[in-house]
Amino acid sequence: MARSKKSNFRWVFLAGAVIVAALLIKVFFFGKQDGPQLITVPVTLGHIEDTVLATGTFEAIQQVSVGAQASGQVKVLHVELGDRVEMDQLVAEIDSLTQQNALKNAEAALAVSQAKLEAEQANLAQAKLAFERQQRLRQSDASAQADYEQAQANYKTIQANIKSLQAQIVQAKIDVDTAKVNLGYTRITSPMAGTVVAIVTKEGQTVNANQTTPTIIKVANLDTMTVKAEISEADVTRVLPGQRVYFTILGEPDTQFEATLRQIEPAPESITSETSSSSSSSSSSSSTAIYYNGLFDIANPDGKFRIDMTAEVNIVRDEAQSALIVPSSALQNDKDRGGYYVRVLGANNQIENRPVRVGINNRVTAQILEGVQEGDKLVIGDSSMNTGRSSNMRGPMRF
Repeated sequence: MARSKKSNFRWVFLAGAVIVAALLIKVFFFGKQDGPQLITVPVTLGHIEDTVLATGTFEAIQQVSVGAQASGQVKVLHVELGDRVEMDQLVAEIDSLTQQNALKNAEAALAVSQAKLEAEQANLAQAKLAFERQQRLRQSDASAQADYEQAQANYKTIQANIKSLQAQIVQAKIDVDTAKVNLGYTRITSPMAGTVVAIVTKEGQTVNANQTTPTIIKVANLDTMTVKAEISEADVTRVLPGQRVYFTILGEPDTQFEATLRQIEPAPESITSETSSSSSSSSSSSSTAIYYNGLFDIANPDGKFRIDMTAEVNIVRDEAQSALIVPSSALQNDKDRGGYYVRVLGANNQIENRPVRVGINNRVTAQILEGVQEGDKLVIGDSSMNTGRSSNMRGPMRF
């Protein structure tokens, strides 16, 4: 009997010890929670910037379509895709038989006019002598009036013929020059130094320059690329030429490239497109987002950037180094005095509403110019906010 009582006492003692230990662990590790726990963030030093985001497309800083001004068959194409060409380098030749014949005809017509002029000039010398003889005879009444007038008329006629032939020679020379130019058009040269980025017309194709100017190849200067960044109408008033730009490309998302905004185009690209009616234009403009191109240039010595590549662009409106920064959610509107204040948690766990002067605010983080110090703890909420949100999410759906 005594052993049974002793055994029961031992079990009661052990159970009490376990309960006491559990209470001590709860108090030691979890503490006493009388209410919601405050959520705080420290004031830190760091880099902050206010940027405008845009998507850009790469273009060559200079690109031309090399066209044909002569009609005919492309006999020879002297370049291949990707070739480097120099200014005035021969890139293609068009069958020139028609142009050669036209030049020969023009030169022959010029020679005929020049021969006629030489003959008329000889006739003019004879007519002049005859007219002068009739003048002398007329003065001595040894010649009839009719003979005098005939000599005079013949002399003036030949003078007029010479002037006409001289004009014809001028025109014939122009025709020869034009024929030479047309013959030169059959030899197509590059108007600039660059890289052949497209071959539009192949060898053996026939081109017709009488209706439109057919493109043979496209040449671009790829040493420097221009990025056209589409800036929304909501942001375009916030950016200016000269602002710093950095961007990434899809192939190297971890590499940041630097540039400077050169220009903002005054009108969207849609202004160049024609619509069938003004009503359709107005209806489409009300439902279509408007973007303005911001242009900046980037050197491309190794050919990394290519035409039509995509760039994720950040246009830096303002930035600061070693700035006091806080989450923008920590800022509270001061309705009485204007501006902002923050809720600072003191050493005694008392909350102080402290006015602050805000610098850069990109809606994620904000720069504090005055009012707090590095390390200050700012209250941005409490645990009841998450608890309430979670309970609402678990609750029944209401309609």
